[in-house]
Amino acid sequence: MTATEWITDIALVLIVFRQLREGPLDRKTFLLPLAIVAFVGYSYLDSVPTDGNALVLIGTLTAVGAALGIAGGIYTRIRSLDGALLIKAGAVPAVLWIAGMGARMGFQTWVEHGGGADDVARFSLAHHITSQQAWVAAFVLMVLTEVVTRVATIYIRSRAMAKAATRPVLGTTV
Repeated sequence: MTATEWITDIALVLIVFRQLREGPLDRKTFLLPLAIVAFVGYSYLDSVPTDGNALVLIGTLTAVGAALGIAGGIYTRIRSLDGALLIKAGAVPAVLWIAGMGARMGFQTWVEHGGGADDVARFSLAHHITSQQAWVAAFVLMVLTEVVTRVATIYIRSRAMAKAATRPVLGTTV
């Protein structure tokens, strides 16, 4: 892994750790992670191979990313206080985020430095995954999907909470 990859991965992990402390739900909550994954996508997603079973691999890891992102967004606490929304990621979102990021980082480190390249090559051959770019695309799209679905889930939940906060309570007069 290059220094840029380590820095990007650490930045993505720190985003969730930043939310372990309750803080305001603001534009930065949404824009910072999306900017980082836009950079990642631009930097590493050259193409999406469609030959052999590349799309099966890509689709599977993208689905894993979506599941992790949605679950992380659902288990992130959002509450209203004095008209402002506050956000706090607890243990579940942190564990899910680290599991997704850790799996990708662990896989890449294992392949590059742990002797896993031959195992991946054999697996790829046996399952008709015909290019290294399929693995790159699969893991990059997994991360992109995890981030986008987590941010989208938090956004949808926050909009619903903001709407609910503006509705009058039944039985009260204004």
